Amino acid sequence: MSGICGPHRLETATPERIRFHHTANVFKSMATTLGTIEYGTDVTVDIEDAEHFSSYSLSLPLVGEQELSKNGTLLKSNRDQGVIISPNESQMLAISGDCRKIQVVITRAAMSESLEGMLQRPLDTPLRFESVMDAVDGASASWWRMARYFIAELERCSALFEQVVFTRDIESSLIKGLILAQPNNYSDELRDVLGVKLPHYLIRAKQYIHDNAREALHLEDIEAAAGVSRFKLFEAFRKYFALSPMAYLKKYRLNAVRQQILEHGLARNISEIAMGWGFTHMGRFSAEYRKLFGESPSTTLQRNEARRMRGF
Repeated sequence: MSGICGPHRLETATPERIRFHHTANVFKSMATTLGTIEYGTDVTVDIEDAEHFSSYSLSLPLVGEQELSKNGTLLKSNRDQGVIISPNESQMLAISGDCRKIQVVITRAAMSESLEGMLQRPLDTPLRFESVMDAVDGASASWWRMARYFIAELERCSALFEQVVFTRDIESSLIKGLILAQPNNYSDELRDVLGVKLPHYLIRAKQYIHDNAREALHLEDIEAAAGVSRFKLFEAFRKYFALSPMAYLKKYRLNAVRQQILEHGLARNISEIAMGWGFTHMGRFSAEYRKLFGESPSTTLQRNEARRMRGF
């Protein structure tokens, strides 16, 4: 598995019970791996060398469950939602003994190459996905159904899938589909580059949030600005942003706080900036900031100051 995913550590309290089973096919074009995996007993997979972990590993339990620990947050995964382990991020995955799951592994190089082709420019920061991937609704669920279809066909007969001229397009569909379906740090830019047209009422709601994000906004306010029913508003936000309207507001506020921390540095107090963007509970704000950006607000400040001093 280290050869497929990159260096990691496997731990278990009951090594004598391990019944490891991995069935997978590796496409030859970009080394994308599709298959199923099970360990037979409770295990923990620890990414101990995040910098050299060389792949994006996606898994969705068919039975059993797993739990991803990342930045102090525990994320549950079962047959309704998968998880993504990304390179450059320290994380730990606890897998139940009865868990049998789909696993798709895409190399960092293939993912970066595909994203650069879509953006038509080199990447300035590593691609990072939101860790939990819905397997019931939306574009991400469509992606899981596509992956399951290919795995099922590979198990029935792999002859056609041995042809690189055929599998090259399948790999491209899986990789580009994932980048488009699962929210990530390039999603907004991709929408602009690819010319995705938002419904007029969603544009009104989005602009209203941006214009009034410092105020005490309520869902009713956004609904009135959009001029459509709550159901239609939620449906559009889920489809285009994979977020509810209020979750979109929170993410916009957190990004605004981060930008001000980066711009003003030590000249302004972090709590003052956060309160200016509608955050009143500092403990909750810090937890939400860490969950989104993978570091605390103070770490962002310290890292930025260190970079600025090196610039001088």
